[in-house]
Amino acid sequence: MIGYITIGTNDLEKSAHFYDELFKVLGIGRFMEFDTYIAWGKQDGSAGFSITKPFDGKHATVGNGVMIGLGAASTDEVDKVYAKALELGGIDEGPAGYRGEMKGFYAGYFRDLDGNKLNIHYISMDDLKDHASK
Repeated sequence: MIGYITIGTNDLEKSAHFYDELFKVLGIGRFMEFDTYIAWGKQDGSAGFSITKPFDGKHATVGNGVMIGLGAASTDEVDKVYAKALELGGIDEGPAGYRGEMKGFYAGYFRDLDGNKLNIHYISMDDLKDHASK
């Protein structure tokens, strides 16, 4: 499975502040830091998230069609992280709410300060199972 995800940034300090504040809402802190790279994650060995200045020294760009989904423990946590992202200067890509006819997937979509697309989501497995059995 996924060990960690890395996205590029052109302003490490500004991007680090954005993610420090965003991940604080989820109770996640930094676990690795170098001059050009910072990583956040839980100490339980689950997947981590990192930002870096590109190794080749070129300008960081956004991958078209690429999106990173961040898991939340509840719809309330989705709302809080989504609101925090916008408060920190993130760009709205779809407000927090249920998606489609299913009531098991609740998500908010946004872009970070470098234009990378992310979502914060909560999945209710019980609701998804109920929907699949219909």
